[in-house]
Amino acid sequence: MNVEDFVRDALREQAAQQQPAAPGFADRVLGALRRRRTRRLVSVAVAAAAVVAVGVGAPLLDSGGGKDVRPSGVPGSRDVTAHPDQGPPRERIAAGRSVLAAYYTLKVVPRSSGTAAGERTYWLLNPRTGRYEKDDRWSFVAVAPGLRTAAVLERDLPAPRIGLLDLATGRVERWIPVSHGVAGLAFSRDGRRLVATAYTENPDGFSKVMDTRTGRYDWGPGFGSTSRTGFEVLDVASGRGSWAAVPPGRESLGREDFSFSRTGDLLYAHVVGPRDGTQQFYDLTGRKVAAPANERGLRSDVSARLSPDGRLAAWGLVAEPHHTSYSSIRDPLTGKEITRVRGSHLLAWADDKRLIAWERDPDVARYRPRLVLVTIGSGKVVPLSGFQEPNDGYGARDWQPVFADR
Repeated sequence: MNVEDFVRDALREQAAQQQPAAPGFADRVLGALRRRRTRRLVSVAVAAAAVVAVGVGAPLLDSGGGKDVRPSGVPGSRDVTAHPDQGPPRERIAAGRSVLAAYYTLKVVPRSSGTAAGERTYWLLNPRTGRYEKDDRWSFVAVAPGLRTAAVLERDLPAPRIGLLDLATGRVERWIPVSHGVAGLAFSRDGRRLVATAYTENPDGFSKVMDTRTGRYDWGPGFGSTSRTGFEVLDVASGRGSWAAVPPGRESLGREDFSFSRTGDLLYAHVVGPRDGTQQFYDLTGRKVAAPANERGLRSDVSARLSPDGRLAAWGLVAEPHHTSYSSIRDPLTGKEITRVRGSHLLAWADDKRLIAWERDPDVARYRPRLVLVTIGSGKVVPLSGFQEPNDGYGARDWQPVFADR
């Protein structure tokens, strides 16, 4: 269980009464770590491993051998490929500009009697076959738009080099050495640069946590000061890069990877702050700077962020009546709510009016989500995948999506 799981648990409780989180809420949720055990799984953009999916351009995917399911009677349904009977997916899922490029599961592997590490296993979309194929060689994957190339890290973290993987052949075409061991990767929006986040230790640490109600111990995230040391910004074509040190602070815990801003001239990372999803921006030398005007009100835990035209901002869960969920859509410059859209967690924009989101099963009281397509101005949802199954233990995590642009 991670910080965002606890935060989102509490947000759902508040959202039922449509009350906003009070200042300092995230810090109080951290204090509840040893008292809470109910788990909710959502895609983490950043805190749980934000895999930013942008990069090298390529043609649209071939349909492959699988049968695509295209919902009828839905605006824009001709560009929707859905498999609502598959959870986790076996065949390509896509809507508009966004494609489910990969997904991963997380398993907690003990290292000693009291410590463990979270290890990911990835299933990558093969652009030739249109199917997801297991590839357990990599600890971290970031996928480029066009879905031809992925940046990968080998199993042992921090890693001394970055691989550029051909998704169709499964071969690493080139290795890029780095000056400091890295454990996180993210492409710039144009795909020409890559930011690699450096750590001195594996940032996906776990430790034994006691449930105060039962007295039993299980694995929980190993909170504490982060081992992050800085970042290296690399030119993908040449492999050349520049290093910037970023001293760890009390506001950072565990894995706090860097990602590029919308324009690519700044970086941001999640920090523990006065509200959930607080982010800190940096220039490319590692100096803290103010957020860009259109990203000031965004949340680091909502991976959809700005719409393709930049006019709308995806925000967090605000209401959950009758086993349905609604998230806020806001003006990115003022932070004012414009409307609400179905979905408990907004993951990626399909276009300027549609988003891919997690949405809960309305027939089950427990949080059991599936990928859906939601539309601003409509309460209708289009199922894209099968459901995630609830899991009470800390030792495994159900599949988590990685999106990329076509």
